[in-house]
Amino acid sequence: MFGLRQLFYPWGFVVQAVALIHFARRRPEGYWLYVILFGGFIGASAYIVVEVLPDAGLLRGVFQGFGRRSRIQALEIQIIDNPSAGNYEELGELCLEQKQYAKAREAFDTAIAARGDSPHAFYNRAKCNLCLGEFASAIPDLEHVVKIDPKFDYYRATGLLADAYARTGQLERAAPHFAEATQFSTTPETLYNYANFLRLQNRGDEAREWAQKLMAKKRTLPRYMQRVERPWFRKGKTLLKEVTPA
Repeated sequence: MFGLRQLFYPWGFVVQAVALIHFARRRPEGYWLYVILFGGFIGASAYIVVEVLPDAGLLRGVFQGFGRRSRIQALEIQIIDNPSAGNYEELGELCLEQKQYAKAREAFDTAIAARGDSPHAFYNRAKCNLCLGEFASAIPDLEHVVKIDPKFDYYRATGLLADAYARTGQLERAAPHFAEATQFSTTPETLYNYANFLRLQNRGDEAREWAQKLMAKKRTLPRYMQRVERPWFRKGKTLLKEVTPA
């Protein structure tokens, strides 16, 4: 055993450190922390194989980000000579993907002022406001989009409008939109937002039921999608604790 330990030294500590850093950033299932800490080199290696290597597929977004930044710079130069609504809308979409929400919103403001017939521009401006926590500001744009097409983005626009109503205390206005969104959409985002809406109404048993549906959804998704939707499952787990009687 001593010889085996010597074989892995000091790489065991390095592998454990890599695994712990990834765990802290990605926050997978809690039992992995015990596997990493008490499993030593073997436990940390198992974690890397199961959790870290599959995450490598998510690095595509990192490399795509380089291309988006280059395109943003090119558009900013192009807009000087051609400040068209289309250019500003594309700039807004790229900035939104880069999580530059304030800059994206400004671009959509200009695009809408130049041409107000694109529901995508209104929808994306609403998403910028939601990401910035400005729910009231998102409502008029979402109302505009849902009025044009309630099915927009596979009912996500309807679900987001319902959530914006709920988060601004307009629970009665949120209810019919949630009823429609949850009838056709079972995305983790919609499930969590509806469970949270029920919690806000002090309907604890129903909130718990929908939070449980969210956690059950995790088991039906491919592992790649489980990783993409992980923030919603984490929120759902917290909400489930809040609505479960002690």
